Order: sequence, then C-alpha cells, then structure tokens
Amino acid sequence: MTKVIAHSLFTDFDIDLFKAGKHFKLYEKLGAHLIEVNGVKGVYFAVWAPTAQSVSVVGDFNYWTQGEHNLNVRWDSSGIWEGFIPDISKGTLYKYKIHSNINGVVTEKADPFALYCEKPPHTASVVWDLDYKWKDEKWMQNRKDKNALDKPYSVYEVHLGSWRRADHNRFLSYLELADDLVKYVKETGFTHVEFMPIMEYPYDPSWGYQLTGYFAPTSRFGKPQDFMVLVDKLHQEGIGVILDWVPSHFPDDAHGLGYFDGSHLYEHPDRRKGYHPDWKSLVFNYGRNEVRAFLISNAVFWLQNYHADGLRVDAVASMLYLDYSRKDGEWEANIYGGRENLDSISFLKEFNEVIYSNFDGVQTIAEESTSFPMVSKPTSFGGLGFGMKWMMGWMHDTLKYFQKETVYRKYHQNDLTFSMTYAFTENFMLPFSHDEVVYGKESLIYKMPGDEWQRFANLRLLYGYMFTHPGTKLLFMGAEFGQTGEWNFEQSLDWHLLQYDFHSGIKTLITDLNNLYKSYPALYEKQFSAEGFEWINYSDHQNAVMSYIRKGNNENENLIVVCNFTQVVRENYRIGIPKKGKLREIFNTDNSIYGGSGVGNHHSVETKAFKYDGRDFSVELILPPLSVTVYSFA
Repeated sequence: MTKVIAHSLFTDFDIDLFKAGKHFKLYEKLGAHLIEVNGVKGVYFAVWAPTAQSVSVVGDFNYWTQGEHNLNVRWDSSGIWEGFIPDISKGTLYKYKIHSNINGVVTEKADPFALYCEKPPHTASVVWDLDYKWKDEKWMQNRKDKNALDKPYSVYEVHLGSWRRADHNRFLSYLELADDLVKYVKETGFTHVEFMPIMEYPYDPSWGYQLTGYFAPTSRFGKPQDFMVLVDKLHQEGIGVILDWVPSHFPDDAHGLGYFDGSHLYEHPDRRKGYHPDWKSLVFNYGRNEVRAFLISNAVFWLQNYHADGLRVDAVASMLYLDYSRKDGEWEANIYGGRENLDSISFLKEFNEVIYSNFDGVQTIAEESTSFPMVSKPTSFGGLGFGMKWMMGWMHDTLKYFQKETVYRKYHQNDLTFSMTYAFTENFMLPFSHDEVVYGKESLIYKMPGDEWQRFANLRLLYGYMFTHPGTKLLFMGAEFGQTGEWNFEQSLDWHLLQYDFHSGIKTLITDLNNLYKSYPALYEKQFSAEGFEWINYSDHQNAVMSYIRKGNNENENLIVVCNFTQVVRENYRIGIPKKGKLREIFNTDNSIYGGSGVGNHHSVETKAFKYDGRDFSVELILPPLSVTVYSFA
C-alpha cells in the first residue's frame, strides 16, 4: 500500500488564525477528510500534537501497525501533523499513534475531530462524511421568528437512550426516534426538544456528560446522517432542537483528549485548574488559544452541520469559579485576588459573540446555579452573552414549597413570591430537569404531599403555576405524564402508566398548557420583562392564595391568574381587577378531563365597581381545590 503523501488543506492564514485562537471552523481542516489528490481518492489526516516526536495513523487498513503511515509535521511551529493516505475509504477504522518528546510516552488516541466513532465499548474513529440533503428549508428560513425571545419556548428534555426502548430493552435508533419521538413531541405541543449530550461518550452512567467524540453523534443509535434525519423531521414539524454542550470538562479515558500527545494539551496543566474533583475529570485550558478554537469550532459545527437551533451549556458555574468544589488551599486566586476564572469568563463571552454573530435565530442557554451577574446580558454591556439562563433558585424554592403539607403552606408563601424579586434580572428558563428526579430525589409526583388525588392535583397545580410564571419552560421526559419511578437511564420510561386516568390526565394537561402558552401572547411576549407581570395579591398567606396579571403587547389580551395552594374550595373569593368588564375562565387545572374535581367558574363573571386589592374594580370567583385558574376579559 502506498505510504503517506505530503498534502495540506491549511493555508498560512488558517495557521495564523489557529495560533491566535480565532479559527472557528477547524473541523474543515483538522480530522479525516475524504478527498482526491492527483486523481487518486483517499483520506487526508491532520491532528494537533505539538509535543509529538512522531505521529502515525493506525487502523484496519494497515492491521493497526504503527510506523507504516507516518504523518508529516508542519514547518510553521503550529504542532499540526498531516498527510494524505491513498486508497482508503469511508468506513475505515483508525487512531493516531503518538510518540511523545516527553519521557518517551506513547499514546494511542481517537481523532478529536472524528465525524463518527465505533460503537462503545470500542473506541476507534471512523472515516466518514457529512453528505446529506436537508429538507427543513422552511424551518431554517423562519427560525429567527420561531426561536425569538418574545415567542413561546417550551422544551421537552430527552435522554435518547431511555425515552423509550424496543423489545428486549434495545435502544431505539435515530431513525425510529424520527418517527416515534417526533410524533409524540408534536402531539404534546412542545416547541423544542433538548437532547442530553448526543456527542460520543464511552460510559453510559455519565448520561453523555463525559465526552470523547466532540464532533460525532454517538453511534449507539445509528450513523451521523441518521441523526440528521431526526433533526430534519423535528424541523419539518416546526419543532426546534437544542443540544446539550459540555465545554466544562472531559474524561481521562486512554483514547480521549487527556494527555493527548503526552502533554497537557487540552487540559490545564495546573491540577488546581485542570482537574474536576466532583466528576474526576479533566478541565479544558481556556487560556490556550488552540483549545478555545477547538471548543468554539465544535459549537459552530453542530449549528452549521446539524442545524441545531440552540446549545444548552452544561455546568457553567463550575467554569466561572476557581474555587468551585475546592477547599482552601486547593485553588489559587486570579491576578486581582478574586475567585473568578478570568480565562473561562473570557472564553464564554467569545463563544457567545461568535455564535450570535454567525447564526440567525439560535439561542445559547446557561445551566448556571449561582448569582453570577449578567449571565444572559450582552457582552457589550459586560454580560456573558447567553440568550437564557436556567432559573435554578425558582426550581429549588418551588419544589421545597410544594413538598410541604398544605396545612403548613400559609407559613411559607415567601418561598414562591421571592422569585419575583429577581425574575427579570436575567432571561430565565424555568427547568424541571433530569437532575431533580435521580439519586433519591424521587419523581415529581412523589414529591407531592397527600393522598393519590392530592398528589396529582398538586402536580397539576405545579405545572399550571410554572406555565403562567414569567420565563420559558423546560420539562424532563416522563414529567408530562406523572412518571412515578425515578429516572433510570438503563430502561424506558414507564409508558404503561398512561392506561390510568390520572396519568393520562397529566399528559392532557401538559398538552393543553403548551397550547395555552402558544395561544396567548400575554404569556410570552414580555416573559423576560417586568412589564409582563403584575401582582394582584401575594399576601393572602392565610388562605395560601396568590393572584397576578400576565401582560403582553396588547392590554386587552392580558390574563388574570389565580393559584389556590390548598385543597379547600374558596367560594366567593374576591380579587381586584384593573378595569370594568367580564372575566371568562379559559383554563382550570381542576378540570375533570385532567382528573380534577370539575369545580370552576363555568360562566363569565362580571366585575363590580367595588374597590379591592388597591384597584377600582373587583370580582368574586370560585377557586377550585389545589388549582390554577386563568381568565381572559370576555
């Protein structure tokens, strides 16, 4: 077989950009590329390994023999090794055998830029291409409008390996999911799906958050083009796709990025910054230009080549602070004596600037659990530049409140009202995510107090409150039908529960809440603005009742929301109303079709010129037990 032929896809400008950390399409140059040189088909390989003494490509084409196909190091001190190997084709298995200049260390690594990987537990990279004819032109043309911050944004969070399984506990493929999952998400009314990491990962219990193949959809469910089909079909049904993205850390598996060329190439060399004690993983060196270019290129790659509509960035808090999960003496302050990781902050700002300046209609979402300021404010204002931030404080306070027996709730109403003191400091997304239903935390339905009827009424109340609270929404799979068991990544959701009325009622409720959210602009047009919310009364602790107004651009379309957090029916409950007119009940979580008692205001109710709650008009309503009722002006 012909040996390596000298060839390069890099220009001098490419190299300058790479060294400066400003090359954001590295995947077009590094990695394995099917090309033709002088009429001969083959594969061009390029890998960054500046500490290497030699790099050879080993694979099934040369019986994994090192030294048979040595790459050539570039002369420009970029640390890139490259070359063209004729007569090998798509589907070829390969790795890089790297002899380091450091203490004779030898590593055998998967390609950091591989487009496809062997199915775990196998670890080789696979020569592949991205050829695919997309059919989502309509979605892509209208995405900027669909994905805007003043539009409905209701997200269904999915772990592909455990959403639903086939017989004998077999994974569903991307192609099967393109039928089953797409149909289900469309039916339940969510506007977006968020996939927990689909980039290749070696260890199932990591749920995908320990990546080794940053540019490859996991082969557990099929080929790269099969994943494109899944995204394409979601788009054709008007459903956006958010991908979980993990720039915070990576595992030290032998074939992964760690100690890649015998040196700390991708990870920070100082263990106080380069090792994550919680996850026993390595942390990227955000101050190294080439590493920044690798990560931002990766983000661009998924938006460009897989038509992703957003990236939810995992574990942002761990990136922002030098002392995150570290004790005294295990971290070093920055140059100003603070605990902020300045390199990471700079990286996150640049990442967001690149994404928003190059892609119309995408969003980045930060999973950030601290009070770090201006996470979702533009970098031009000193912010990190994210589009949205998970409202973790709201989630914890709300669940803490709902877990209390109803008789005690009157003493803890501040747990709910507190969120409105900071609700508009960021563009918040309200999440009930996978993290809340694992490791002994119980499922959402079993967090609720009371007998079976009260549990389900409380869950319906929780969801009604969530969908009428300012902010976008996220529900983890199974929550939409009252999954009873904790999430188990090794098996399917408990779909059999839908045969029971209470569970099917929850699914109908979520479908109707999604449709309510999408149908009434008052619930989304000003969801990140204080102009979109007004309290009517938050101080009726004794009855555990709250009431508020949700506002859109058209005052005549404003909605009145009343929450009753006990199982006591409140007859003739009076609230203040801003104007004269009739109120019509448009939504009621106690509706009998959801499994409720059917109590409600079945006819429109006229306001009276009776001052109450500081307003000139008021109305008397019937408040169903453990309910959210929503009213429009008739």
